[in-house]
Amino acid sequence: MLSRFTRPRALALCALPVVGLFVAAAVAPLPFTLAQPGSTSDVLGKHKGRQVITVSGTPVRATEGKLLMTTIVATGPRTDVDLGDVVDSWFRGDRAVLPHGSVYPPGKSDAEIEKRNIGQMRESQNTAVEAALGYLGKSPEQVKVDLELADVGGPSAGLFFALGIVDKIQGDGAGGDLTGGRTVAGTGTVEADGTVGAVGGVSLKTQAAHRDGASVFLVPKDECADAQAEKPEGLRLVPVTSLQDAVSSLRALERGKKVPSC
Repeated sequence: MLSRFTRPRALALCALPVVGLFVAAAVAPLPFTLAQPGSTSDVLGKHKGRQVITVSGTPVRATEGKLLMTTIVATGPRTDVDLGDVVDSWFRGDRAVLPHGSVYPPGKSDAEIEKRNIGQMRESQNTAVEAALGYLGKSPEQVKVDLELADVGGPSAGLFFALGIVDKIQGDGAGGDLTGGRTVAGTGTVEADGTVGAVGGVSLKTQAAHRDGASVFLVPKDECADAQAEKPEGLRLVPVTSLQDAVSSLRALERGKKVPSC
């Protein structure tokens, strides 16, 4: 049959299945999630009219400056992402293409995923309180800390919850603010012993921080390279490995001393 067609017609017919594959790939859902810079929240201030950190059982100081926890916004677990979406996001600095399984656990319903995220946030808050009070040498039986930021899921605000508690109770330890009056942003999990862990999405979070006025960004040390990838001009990256590390760097920054950088 092929011998009856001219060469151009034969090539055209052979190309049809290939074109069909490209068309199918362009509209078929792909196993990716798209992410972009999300909102920030000042843990020293209020969120939706409620104080984020409330401390009782010990004197609390008035604070200046901001400690911004940062987030990313990702497409939903059931959102279809096609080739066009991926290509568009791939070439944009304010977007990221992530494997779906790295954001959402496979085989879970939307309700199960939401419950998991809320559980991680609550655990993160409890651990942050434990880390901060341990650093300050305060007993949880005497000092009570309530945290209000329930609608932001995941564990990545742990470090900033802990820093907020330290700033409200102790400040820089010499009568000043831990922030030095600046807007400081960042991210990182925190363990009860103060160890800071990686979180992901850092290059997008630096953009959210810069957009909302931060001049300093605290980043888990292992994620320095990711933070530098799309670092906004004028945003200073400070690597940290622990709560103690973060406090020491902020104190040094306030006093004009040498501070580590990515």
